[in-house]
Amino acid sequence: MTVSSIPVNSTATTTAYRRTAVAAGWSLVVLAAVATLVALPYRSFDLDRFLVPKELALHVGATVALVLTIAGGATSPRTRFDQLFLAFIGLSAASALFAPNYWLASRALAISVSAAFTWWGARAAAVHGARDVIIRGLALVTVIGAGTALAQAYGVSSDLASMSRAPGGTFGNRNFMAHIAAAGVPLLGYLALTARGLPGALLAAVGMGINAAALVLSRTRAAWLALVCCVVVVVFAWLWRRGTMWRDASARRGLVLIMGGLIAGGVGAVVIPNTLDWRSDSPYLESAKGMVNYREGSGRGRLRQYANSARLALSHPLLGAGTGNWAVEYPGVAPRNDPSISQETGMTANPWPSSDWMAMLSERGVAAFVIWTTLLVGLAVAGLRGWGRLDLPLDARLRAITGTAVVVIIAVEGTFDAVLLLAMPTLMFWASMGALMPARPPDPALGPMGRGRRALLGVAVLLLGVASAEYSALKIVAMDVYSAGQLARAASIDPGSFRIRLRYAQLMMSRGSRTAACVEAKAARALFPRSPEARRVASGCK
Repeated sequence: MTVSSIPVNSTATTTAYRRTAVAAGWSLVVLAAVATLVALPYRSFDLDRFLVPKELALHVGATVALVLTIAGGATSPRTRFDQLFLAFIGLSAASALFAPNYWLASRALAISVSAAFTWWGARAAAVHGARDVIIRGLALVTVIGAGTALAQAYGVSSDLASMSRAPGGTFGNRNFMAHIAAAGVPLLGYLALTARGLPGALLAAVGMGINAAALVLSRTRAAWLALVCCVVVVVFAWLWRRGTMWRDASARRGLVLIMGGLIAGGVGAVVIPNTLDWRSDSPYLESAKGMVNYREGSGRGRLRQYANSARLALSHPLLGAGTGNWAVEYPGVAPRNDPSISQETGMTANPWPSSDWMAMLSERGVAAFVIWTTLLVGLAVAGLRGWGRLDLPLDARLRAITGTAVVVIIAVEGTFDAVLLLAMPTLMFWASMGALMPARPPDPALGPMGRGRRALLGVAVLLLGVASAEYSALKIVAMDVYSAGQLARAASIDPGSFRIRLRYAQLMMSRGSRTAACVEAKAARALFPRSPEARRVASGCK
């Protein structure tokens, strides 16, 4: 999906591409804001009512951004990261073809494709003038997300928020919110360090305080540990290549404000009374002490899940168990007393493993896992190299190390939770990478892509994006129809919904409509063959 680079050093060329590049950048930022704020009131779908609308926003934003850059000719150089991304998507698509649950595979693959679209669109837009739009916009989006969590923590109630995993705000889960807030810390730090005026630096520091407060209240140990690792990497990088940073008055002022914002937000979160109902008398200290506890509780449960997921990967080493199909196959390798298995349903408690890395390994195979690892490590190294170039302007070096910091945070969070398996972190991360990572200079020997070829590429991107967005939109319609009691129509709109088809089968069975019940029961069992309830309902069907 990458396109050839073209000369961008002339004033005429820069002017011609800037308009579509800025529009592409704004599309990513606006849709990221929409993804942050949107949620649905359908409580029967307690995860999907938060996740599906954010997936729709990801698909629309990524597609619009890339189509705009292609149509306007705002291209960027090919890199080895593009080749890795294409190889990863190719293997993911091959895995999806053989997945037992086609619908889950299509949904997960669509997120991966939109991740690539976001990366390519953001990078091309940044090269041609939208870099600041993307960085500042994404930083603000993380603050908005953290703000919804603080509002919930301090008593603002809404049908669009989940009370079971408060304070998750419009993310529905405090872990999901914390992952975004933590990734926003380096972006806000960059803005504070590079602000040329005190007002801009103060605004960044205030945003830092809001994110810090939300992170403390979340008690999300994965996010806390990720920030600790981020600080270690940044301190190492600073000791390695300090350069002239401390001669810059704006950078010195920004560092003071960063520290002030973090301390004020953290302390404020602890001392200001909130409405959160923690069972512990010292909840934040307890979470801090258990940050790396693997002997009991969720830490021990994760280790067992990782071991069983590795067994699943070993049984499907080439293409994995199927893109997005971990939840379908995991019960086959896990004992019933596994903490990842719900004792009520006999299925996994979550639709994905508690780790991006284990998901990539078990679902998509060893080769895809190696490529994914190489891609993320390569991005982190590229950022460190950019920081190490003392010949570059300070703001360019700071962008590079900020990119490394974001990679470290996402990679560490993804070790303990689902992060880049979800739409909102995917949009935020890959747009950040496109704007932050050092860009190779364009090769003047490569001419512009022809109009016909550009049109074909744009149409291909548009069709893929529309297909992904349509599936998400149909799932939203099905939720609405299901909530209105029209189960038959909901099942026809979203035939890949296990919840809808099983519930419809149970309803028809209770009404004595055995033929209709068997059709739906068999369909539900085909989606999740190891579901005890689907097997039970379909047991009497021929």
